[in-house]
Amino acid sequence: MSDTKIIPIPVLGRHAVNAYLLLGRRPVIVDAGMPGSGRKIYDQVARHGVDPEDIALIVLTHGHIDHFGSATELHRLTGAPVAGHADDLIPYRTGRAREPYRPTGPMGRLMNRSRSLHVPVQPVEPEVVVSGERNLFDYGVEARIMPTPGHTAGSVSVLTDTGDLVAGDLVANSFMGLITGRPANPPFHDDPFGNLASLRRMLALKPTRLHVGHGTPLDPDRVERWAVEEERRLRKRAGGQPIPPAVESKGRSSATSGPTAP
Repeated sequence: MSDTKIIPIPVLGRHAVNAYLLLGRRPVIVDAGMPGSGRKIYDQVARHGVDPEDIALIVLTHGHIDHFGSATELHRLTGAPVAGHADDLIPYRTGRAREPYRPTGPMGRLMNRSRSLHVPVQPVEPEVVVSGERNLFDYGVEARIMPTPGHTAGSVSVLTDTGDLVAGDLVANSFMGLITGRPANPPFHDDPFGNLASLRRMLALKPTRLHVGHGTPLDPDRVERWAVEEERRLRKRAGGQPIPPAVESKGRSSATSGPTAP
C-alpha cells in the first residue's frame, strides 16, 4: 500500500476556493471549481509534474457551482470520468444548484444576493454515480468516497487510508478561508443538522487533517471543539431540538457506473 499525497489546487485566491490533486498509483482530482476553472486546474496539475491526461477520476463533492462549475471542461481536457453522488444528479444535469440557498450566517446572506450564484453553468453527466461508500483502489488511490449529506443531499468526502479527509464543504475556514485554521460553516447548508451529524461521523473515524473547499487544512481536534459549540448554537436556534444521529452509510463499495435516476 502506498500513501496518498494531497495537493491543494487553488481555484480562487490563495485558498478561497480549492480543488485537490490526490497522488497515489494514479492521480485523482477532487472538485472542479467555478465555471472557467478547467484550464487553470489542468495547468496546475501539470506544474506538479503530473500529466493531466493520466488523471483517473474527477470526484465532485457536491452540486454547488464553485465545486462542479468546470467539471465538463475538465473532463474534456483530461478525458477522465466524473464521479458524483446520485442525490445531487439534478444540479449536475441541469447546471443549477437547488434553490433557495440556505445561508448559515451573514456571509451567506450577502453572497445569496450575487447573481452569479443563480445562473446556470455547464451541466455535467457523471459516468460514475455513487450511492454509498466507494473504494477508489481501482482508480489508483488508497481512499474511499464517503457520503456526508447535509451541506447538500449528495455531498461526499474522500477519506484516504492514512487519514486525510478531503471534506468539500462539510466544514470551512472562517470567512471563505480568509481566517485560516479557524473552523466555521461555509456560507450555505441545505440541512445544518444533517451536516453536523455527517461531520461527527467523519470525526469519529479519527482523520489526521481535514482538507476543505474554502481555506487551509483544519485540525480535527479543533473542529471537534467547534462542533460542540455549533451543536449548542443549532439547539438554541431550534428551541432545544436534538441533533439527529449520524446516518449510517449504505455500504463500503456501493456505486453504480453510468447514469442513474436521482
